[in-house]
Amino acid sequence: MSKIRAVITAVGGFVPEDVLTNFDLEKMVDTTDEWITTRTGIKERRILKGEGKATSYMGVKVVEEILKKRGISPDEIDMLICATVTGDMVFPDTANTILDKVGAKNAFGYDINAACSGFLYALTTGSKFIESGTYKKVIVVGADMMSSIVNYNDRTTCIIFGDGGGGFLLEPSVEEGYGVIDSILKADGSGRAYLHMKAGGSLKPASSDSVNNMEHYVYQDGKPVFKAAVTGMVSTIKDLLERNQLSIEDIDWLVPHQANMRIINSVAEMLDFPKEKVMINIHKFGNTTAGTLPLCIWEYENRLKKGDKIILTAFGGGFTWGSTYLVWNK
Repeated sequence: MSKIRAVITAVGGFVPEDVLTNFDLEKMVDTTDEWITTRTGIKERRILKGEGKATSYMGVKVVEEILKKRGISPDEIDMLICATVTGDMVFPDTANTILDKVGAKNAFGYDINAACSGFLYALTTGSKFIESGTYKKVIVVGADMMSSIVNYNDRTTCIIFGDGGGGFLLEPSVEEGYGVIDSILKADGSGRAYLHMKAGGSLKPASSDSVNNMEHYVYQDGKPVFKAAVTGMVSTIKDLLERNQLSIEDIDWLVPHQANMRIINSVAEMLDFPKEKVMINIHKFGNTTAGTLPLCIWEYENRLKKGDKIILTAFGGGFTWGSTYLVWNK
C-alpha cells in the first residue's frame, strides 16, 4: 500500500495595501534608502492599518483565497494551524479567531510560536496529521503584524520588518513521490539572548515601567543572529539533501526565509546554489516573520510545475531553524 503524503492543493497570500518605503523611513529615523538597500535588500514593506485589524485579519484573507481557489466551503476544513508571534491576543489563539471569522464550524486549530521558523514548524505538524490519516483538509497559515511590535525609533529593526501572511491547504495523496517529503527542524534556546521581546510574557508582565522602558518591541543583536542563521540554514539543507540522496543540482527552487538579502546570498553562495533558482521578494515585503515562506510560494506559484523539487529553509528568534523538502504536485 502506498504511503499517504500531504500535498499542497491550494496556496493563499495577503499583504496590506499601505506601503512603507525606505524614503518614508528616512523621515522617521536616521537612515537612508542606500543604507537600507545595501544592508538588507529591502526597498519597501507593507503595513496593516485600520481600526480592529490584526493578524487574524490577514489570516482570514489567506484562508478565503485558499477556499476560493480550491472550490470548497469553510465547513470542509478539519484543522488550521497558525504560525505567528503577533497573535491578536495572548489568548485565545489566533487560529481559533480565524476559524470563527471564516465560519469553519467543523474545525479546530491552534497557534505555533517559533518566530521566523514558525511556518516550517506548522507545515511539518500539519503534514503529520494528514499522513496519519487523522484529517483530510488541514490549512497552515503563517502571518505576522510585525508593525505592532517594532519600535519606529529604532533604526536597526524598523527597516527590516513588514506585515503579511500566506498559507497552504494540505490534503492526502498516495501518488508516489509528491508532497511534503521530509523536514529537519532545530532549536537552541540560548539564542533568545540575541533576539527577543523582553516584556509582555509571564517573566515580565506589562507594566508602566515596561512600557516606559520600551520593552514591548523586538530586540535584535544582528551579528550573532546573522552568523547563526547562515550556519543553521546551510547545515540543515545539507543534511536534508544527504538524507534524501539528493544533490544541489536536483533542486529546482530554494525558498529561504526573507530576513536579509545578505543572509540569502550567503546561504546560496555556501551551497553553490544558482541565484536564478532562489525565490526572493524581500525587496517588496521585508521580513514578515512567519509569513515569508508561503508568500514566496504564493508569488512564484505560476512558475512552478509538477515534479519541481523545492527546499524551504528558515531561521528565527530564540533560536529556531530548519529546512523542509517537498515535491510540487500541481
